[in-house]
Amino acid sequence: MEIVEIISYFVNHSTDTIDVRFRFNNDEEDEIRVDVIDLKESDDFGYTLIVEDFDLFIDDEDEDDNNLLEDNVDEIELLAFLNEYYLIYPEKVPKKDLY
Repeated sequence: MEIVEIISYFVNHSTDTIDVRFRFNNDEEDEIRVDVIDLKESDDFGYTLIVEDFDLFIDDEDEDDNNLLEDNVDEIELLAFLNEYYLIYPEKVPKKDLY
């Protein structure tokens, strides 16, 4: 099985996890898999999922809005990590849910 589509993800900094919704190549279009993975797992595998975004063109007026910006997650790294993670831990593959 190979993950072919990441539908959505959310980084939860309070629990240091990433909630991810995805689909394997053998899943139907109306099926989805949902998992919550500790970000430390990706570090242990050598993947850096959260990318620092150093925007040099931020005005002082925009400074307060920076706390509202979403995390920049490298989706290519996320996809590679998840495929390797489930290859090594097939027992952790989440069950299919309806989308």
